[in-house]
Amino acid sequence: MHSIPSTTWRALSQRPSHPELPYGLDALWDRCAGFAGRLLRRRSRCLRQAALILDMSQRYFHISNLNLRAMISQLHERFRLGRDTAYDQNLAFALICEVTARELGLRPFLVQVAGALATASGCITEMATGEGKTLVTAMPAVLAGWRGRGCHVVTANEYLAARDAALMAPVYKFCGLKVASIAQGATPAERKRAYNADITYCTSKEIAADFLRDQLLIGHLHGLPQAILETIARSSDRRIGRLVQRGLECAIVDEADAVLIDEAVTPLLLSGEGANQDYVDAYKQASRLAEQLDSAKDYRTDKRYREVGLTEAGKQLLGELAAPLGGPWAGARRREELVVQALTAREFFVRDEQYIIEDGKVVIIDKATGRRMPDRTWRDGLHQAIEAKEGLGISLPKTTLARISFQRFFRRYRKLSGLTGTGAEAQCEFWQIYHLPLVVIPTHRKCSRLIMPDRIFTSANAKWAAVVKEVKRIHKTGRPILIGTRSIAASEYLSRRLTSEGLKHQVLNAVHHEKEAQIISNAGQRGCITVATNMAGRGTDIRLGEDVAIFGGLHVIATERHESGRIDRQLYGRCARQGDPGSAQVFVSLEDELLQRHARPETIALARFYGSADKEISSSFCRWLIDTAQRRAERKALRQRKEVLYTDRWLDEQLGFAGMGF
Repeated sequence: MHSIPSTTWRALSQRPSHPELPYGLDALWDRCAGFAGRLLRRRSRCLRQAALILDMSQRYFHISNLNLRAMISQLHERFRLGRDTAYDQNLAFALICEVTARELGLRPFLVQVAGALATASGCITEMATGEGKTLVTAMPAVLAGWRGRGCHVVTANEYLAARDAALMAPVYKFCGLKVASIAQGATPAERKRAYNADITYCTSKEIAADFLRDQLLIGHLHGLPQAILETIARSSDRRIGRLVQRGLECAIVDEADAVLIDEAVTPLLLSGEGANQDYVDAYKQASRLAEQLDSAKDYRTDKRYREVGLTEAGKQLLGELAAPLGGPWAGARRREELVVQALTAREFFVRDEQYIIEDGKVVIIDKATGRRMPDRTWRDGLHQAIEAKEGLGISLPKTTLARISFQRFFRRYRKLSGLTGTGAEAQCEFWQIYHLPLVVIPTHRKCSRLIMPDRIFTSANAKWAAVVKEVKRIHKTGRPILIGTRSIAASEYLSRRLTSEGLKHQVLNAVHHEKEAQIISNAGQRGCITVATNMAGRGTDIRLGEDVAIFGGLHVIATERHESGRIDRQLYGRCARQGDPGSAQVFVSLEDELLQRHARPETIALARFYGSADKEISSSFCRWLIDTAQRRAERKALRQRKEVLYTDRWLDEQLGFAGMGF
């Protein structure tokens, strides 16, 4: 009889580690439990324990590497057998502190050890930007790796996965562990070797896609008993042997708010290409028909929900225009769906904001980070509608083979934890969706960041003029300036205005992404001006140049409020790291997307009150309105993420579409 590899047993018998989201009174009780949990003094307990661990680590300062490795080997065996005690865990952290000091020249601070303890205990750990979360992540990863069941360290992008794996490799090697990372173009054999390592660095998209591919390989085998019977019956385990993962045991999510919240609004779909040429031609026809419809009488748009609806007059006109076309245009429902997608592409998807054109193809831009996502496409024909709008070749529509929401995928891990620089605003969601409490760790040095009040203007033109004026003023002092924008188009527009004023600067966005590391490394030098989309924040470090601290450090200018206060705070976090001085300020206009989508009636009333002149209208009421719009946007985004999770469950229960494990 052919045996099933032991590394695949957990993958075949995996079951969700968390129940489905509660409803009604159960949901209320669960929220109360989460609130009560926030009253626990987790932070003070972690800080006290960290102090004991650092005292313990002093005992091993003078022992040889040979003796240190011997002690680590003994601990490794106890963890592998599951015989470790609370004292063993403290001793493990103490030894790891000594290893990092010897191998990397970095001895963890008290707050770093406290952050590692919070993460190891299954919490979301908030540590300010620049506090060394890469090192913090490695400490609980070692303990998880010693248990022999695999540990996935999930990062925001492939660059960070490869960088952090290489950076921490000497520590893992000293501790007797193997580490690997997964890149987008890796072969199945390479992926399997990476997952069989003790610690695997990867992105959420890659690991969830590999999970779906494994489930498709398993097919109708919904568990280990069926797999064993199938192996006996077929006298072959080739299909089982092609699985790349060995189960979802432990995950430590770096930049947890980006991975578990921002990216979770869109489910991951595993797709294959269809071959219906009629529909390829239909997308081009839909784009031409959409151009003939009048926004005043044929259709209505809802900017808040980004929806388009045909009026009765529009439906009648569309029926007359589509009558000679035949094919998919014969049915009223299908032709209306095609044209609504074409109108949605025209009204709500703007080049250099939601996407760019690269090598004749539409490349999606990540809304949260500003990064390119060349491997992603919009579903339900929207991607083809945008291609038709831009006059590009139409790609074949995708057929969905499998899907899973990121919330449901990460809830399948037996042990889940994470780190972030901005998690406090989302602590309720972390509990409701993942049952993960939040622990806020203090900074190593007192933060001296100055957050200045928002400046608000009646029009976008007035806002941009004020931004340029402020940049000129601060630039004369010699301070470096980082200007954050929400889109590529905004960054390019501001770049042109700065150039016209003779201000030398650098631009970092999805178009100029190749120079990201170099641009960011220079952003803290004296007199440097950097214009960047949201990608400027995550995983990179801006170090101040010589004498820059004397002039006040890095100054951050945000040119628009985002739909989540966390993303604003991420941008602020680029300045005033590790006790350095720094300041930040936001410039807002009544024409900004946040206000237009989530406070449109109030914004229209304000615009009428102040008139058409371009001027500054900063006031406590205007700032309250912006905060209100942001809270509305955050609540709407939370509802959308929950709906994705509910849809996953509905598909599983009603259609049997995803099957067990999806």
